[in-house]
Amino acid sequence: MTFLIISFIAGLLTVLAPCVLPLLPVVVGSAASGRSRNTPYIVVGSLALSIIAFTYILKVSTAFIMIPPQTWMYLSGGILTIFGLTLLFPALWGNIPGIAKLSSNSNKVLGAGYQKKSFWGDVIIGASLGPIFSTCSPTYFVILASVLPASFLLGTIYLLAYVLGLSIVLLLIAMLGERFASKLGVLSDPHSSFKKVLGALFIILGLLIVFGIEKKIETAILDSGFFDITKIEQRLLQQNDPNVSESQGTNGNSYQTQPYVEIVNPSGFVNTDGAPIALSDYVGKKVILVDFMTYSCINCQRTFPYMAAWYEKYKDEGLIIVGIHTPEFAFEKNIDNVRAAMEKFGITYPVVLDNDYATWGAYGNQYWPRKYLIDINGTIVYDHIGEGDYAETEMKIQELLKERASVLGMDSMSDRSLAATNITEVKTQSNSPETYFGSLRNEYLGNGKAGLSGEQQFTQPQTPGLNTLYLGGTWNIQREYASGGAGSSVLYKYAAKDVYIVAESDSGAEIEVWQDGKRVDAAGGDDVVSGSVTVKGSQLYKLIHNARAEGHTLELRVKSGTVRLYAFTFG
Repeated sequence: MTFLIISFIAGLLTVLAPCVLPLLPVVVGSAASGRSRNTPYIVVGSLALSIIAFTYILKVSTAFIMIPPQTWMYLSGGILTIFGLTLLFPALWGNIPGIAKLSSNSNKVLGAGYQKKSFWGDVIIGASLGPIFSTCSPTYFVILASVLPASFLLGTIYLLAYVLGLSIVLLLIAMLGERFASKLGVLSDPHSSFKKVLGALFIILGLLIVFGIEKKIETAILDSGFFDITKIEQRLLQQNDPNVSESQGTNGNSYQTQPYVEIVNPSGFVNTDGAPIALSDYVGKKVILVDFMTYSCINCQRTFPYMAAWYEKYKDEGLIIVGIHTPEFAFEKNIDNVRAAMEKFGITYPVVLDNDYATWGAYGNQYWPRKYLIDINGTIVYDHIGEGDYAETEMKIQELLKERASVLGMDSMSDRSLAATNITEVKTQSNSPETYFGSLRNEYLGNGKAGLSGEQQFTQPQTPGLNTLYLGGTWNIQREYASGGAGSSVLYKYAAKDVYIVAESDSGAEIEVWQDGKRVDAAGGDDVVSGSVTVKGSQLYKLIHNARAEGHTLELRVKSGTVRLYAFTFG
């Protein structure tokens, strides 16, 4: 409920940001054009529906992934330019070849739309900006990246709340514009100077969109520091955790029992010789530990030694571990990548690929990692979120194995020592957030517009801000990652002991790692050799291992090859 309210407030605040600059002239200009008293409602309503529709079509679905983004820019900009021309030159519409026939036939949508008080004309105007709608709202990014993949219904509810807040403010602005124009007495005259000014405004806006200039203007405003309403949202999100982000060492246990939930729509299996498995195969026979994880997640990786040790010690005593691999990034859907990662981390128990988030959603899970213990009767009796509490979890495993032995009339295990005591636990010591490079979640981008995809040029500041991502040179920003070649760079001032990055390269890329103005030496992570990291496979790379948690400025310089960067994580 709390996140629903935050989504609504985020929609209200979005109108104050430069990200929605193209919407305001359309809404105000359409309402003030005197077409109909219902125009503000129709335009804003169709705009809202268009935003929702194209959010799914362009940002969630991959159905139109092959269509270049410029196509939608041309479509939206073209519609606005045509509408502006009809306001500037009222007689133009009827003189366009073929329009008379268009208007006389059954399809009168466009023909009547611009010159007459047409419902469909207002719909077209309002819907024209849906394909290019973007926002710098971090709440919108959370809905897109975390809630929707896990729960379509819940994500849709939050998205509707966000769009409702946005629409209410836009409608108020539209009605004020209409009232202002009405007082000027210019609504009924199609040749008034006021309408010609509106027409010119629409033409300018349409051309700005077609040539991508409006995005550059928005970026410049954001870079200047004005209208940065995202900080308000960030505070709301931090104070009211919607449980939709990766657990960064946050621990939590639940002992409320409930029946186990079966694996749903698996995408593949690892460590089973290709044979499918189900939890029902083990209920009544074994104690089951279900582990939700993904292989590039550092929090998950820190739990792998414990999982492997528990499986090795207790598998003959009746424990079965089933890993549910729910991917955060697209490359983690590749079964070969998952298989290689499990081998690297010594994971030999069954792993189920949950590429569609079906099992994740069935459990109502929101975290990587998360562990559920299921007793021999098929009841979930233990639930742990995040890292830590390894001794407690292992003692619970022993308790359930003892119960199993009693139910099956078997001898109870004699070795009650803990395997976890032989592993050094790594404590999270970070005051820096997980930071994403892709346009879906790059709200921490400091020298560009969050949410904007495509090739862009970046200039880094002399003095970077804390926990802010700065790119340098040419980067191609896509939904999940930023791709850069030789000469590209990354600047990030952080507060942590360890720094990791999720990255990949098709043919290999060499990146120099600098800290506080010097090539790293002793502080280099496991994957750094002689001050450089070589990115090959799709995985998490360990860049920095400081002696203690403290503030530093990290710089990455791409020396050769092309690399795709997904996210920084800190420890």
